[in-house]
Amino acid sequence: MKGQPAEDVVPTLILTDRRLLAHEAGIGHPESPARLRAILTDLEGAPPEGVVFEAPRAATAAEIDAVHGPAHRELLRGLAGRRARLDPDTAMSEGSWEAATLAAGAAVGAVEAVWGGRAANAFALVRPPGHHAEADRAMGFCLLNNAAIAAEAARRLGARRVLVLDWDVHHGNGTQRSFWRSKDLLFLSTHQWPLYPGTGHESEIGEAEGAGYTVNVPLPAGCGDADYAAVFRDLLAPIAESYRPELVLVSAGYDAHRADPLGGMQLTADGFAALCGAVKEIADRHCPGKLVLTLEGGYDLVGLADSVRACVEVLALGGAPPLKPDANAGARDAIDRVKRAQSPRWQF
Repeated sequence: MKGQPAEDVVPTLILTDRRLLAHEAGIGHPESPARLRAILTDLEGAPPEGVVFEAPRAATAAEIDAVHGPAHRELLRGLAGRRARLDPDTAMSEGSWEAATLAAGAAVGAVEAVWGGRAANAFALVRPPGHHAEADRAMGFCLLNNAAIAAEAARRLGARRVLVLDWDVHHGNGTQRSFWRSKDLLFLSTHQWPLYPGTGHESEIGEAEGAGYTVNVPLPAGCGDADYAAVFRDLLAPIAESYRPELVLVSAGYDAHRADPLGGMQLTADGFAALCGAVKEIADRHCPGKLVLTLEGGYDLVGLADSVRACVEVLALGGAPPLKPDANAGARDAIDRVKRAQSPRWQF
């Protein structure tokens, strides 16, 4: 793959592999190989300065089992080389198991590179996506939960406070469930509400030691760049200031783009760049820059490729287009409801 040779520290490491294209969910399925192909065609044609591409390794059984357990892993592994439908939305083809283990391994490798100081930041450009996959269930196009597997790897490496931000248009139910009772990981999700999978109400805040460490921001359809900027300013920034993460991990879905066929949001590529810039500022402030993105959704090919490039340029080159936070009435109401739900744990 094209890219620049690594020196002492890679500015932005991209972990990806053409074998990820071998996962086929079926003719006409929105989660198609064309998604990753569009991204790679764009980035490889003109990679931003400072970007280095590497092929990932597959996730190990132990890394997968830390989130899913052996029964789920063995179920999927047993379908390797075959076609199978797991639910109405989620299917496997002959290459799906290898792709899924490479996707999870890329997310883990990104964390290892950033935590170990080999890369300043990293982006796992992978498919199938992962944030809907629960411990014992593949769903919502997802087979293995890449972000959760990467977060568990970070904890094994010694990270005591991991911030996982999910800006996909759909709620990351699988990631939420994986850390529902844990305070070692802070899960914050912005998502359209109501929408698949039906979880992610602001009242879902975690349990036991994890109470308050799940932060859901359910937003009405139609929210755009300025609305998301307000959410990040009014909710994410003050929570992160108190939590002081040692690593920031983003479930980077791009289906909140205004052209996406599966969502009803109005984000632009510049808006995603601004979100990435805001998250990078948090990482720079609290954990000198330890930031990892892993690809989730995004189904308009042009909007997806443009938005991924916008984020990669922020990661590699810094800067982001300035956005004035200006929440519409629906977004402001959502922000206020989240503040009330989270007031026992966080100060705003």
